[in-house]
Amino acid sequence: MARKLWAVAAALTVGLTLAPTAASAATNKPTATKPAATKPAAAKPAAAKPAAAKPAATKPAAATPATPATRTTTDSKAKTMASSRAMWLWSQADPAAVVPWATGQRITEIFVAVPWQPTAAQLARLKDLRTRTRAAGIRLSALGGDPSWALDPASAVAWRERATATGLFDGIHLDVEPYLLPGWTTDQPRIVAGYLAMLDAVRTAGPEPLDADVPFWLATVPAGKGNLADAVIARVHAITVMSYRDSAAGVVGVGTDLLARGQSAGRPVRLAAETQPLADCAYCTFAPGTRSALSAALSTVDTEAARYTSFNGIAIHDYDSWSRMAA
Repeated sequence: MARKLWAVAAALTVGLTLAPTAASAATNKPTATKPAATKPAAAKPAAAKPAAAKPAATKPAAATPATPATRTTTDSKAKTMASSRAMWLWSQADPAAVVPWATGQRITEIFVAVPWQPTAAQLARLKDLRTRTRAAGIRLSALGGDPSWALDPASAVAWRERATATGLFDGIHLDVEPYLLPGWTTDQPRIVAGYLAMLDAVRTAGPEPLDADVPFWLATVPAGKGNLADAVIARVHAITVMSYRDSAAGVVGVGTDLLARGQSAGRPVRLAAETQPLADCAYCTFAPGTRSALSAALSTVDTEAARYTSFNGIAIHDYDSWSRMAA
């Protein structure tokens, strides 16, 4: 996806969440690692950059909030999960290499990209990955998404049904970023309402829990009588915050708002760290460093974020770049 920089340095010192800026240049999600087949190419719109310096204040049409899902983790389990790790796996990496790596890095869940219509070879690889993750005690969630799904819930539901029909997955992990749509600055209320309706549709399409990737500034966007952060949290079982910064203080600093909102709503909240090189946002990634330095920083995040009962560990983006880092 397009790369954007969602905050300035002052935000880290005062703990604010900021809206995306037109002049910014870093990322919430790398382009090269996302499979093109998550949705048929013909139906995929161009992912233009948002142009507004701040989300428009216009109120979107109110969407009826979903009944919050009950959090099933106990306090003791939540404390255990606080130091757990998850990771994105966008590539076709060999499961025989991925799972031993994941085990060695204390990974408890893998978000694996599931194409719109997997080939026989892709399906065989997913089955192999499932066999190995099950033996290792690692959860496997189907990862997919396209900005266009915010206005096309039927496609999102169809993808979910195709993925879960395989019987391979413990959960659904959506990476749908509606602010990448061309109309985000001119028709934001409609896109926000459509995005929330899509989450409702995907959540109710099956029993597997739904986790969603979200930017840390989500609360700056209006939704009905409230904001988009609270509206999203009310509709999913958990969120993963794209809190991409190059230090423990940075990751926690931009993640605090959603940790607090998740705590109030009784939802698990993961923070996330980036390991891909980002030429346009050096302070958004741990890429220049080593795995040991990253591990030390994430241990600090565990300690600092543990004051929130919602904190559910850290997700690392992504397997390929992380595993290539110097030891």
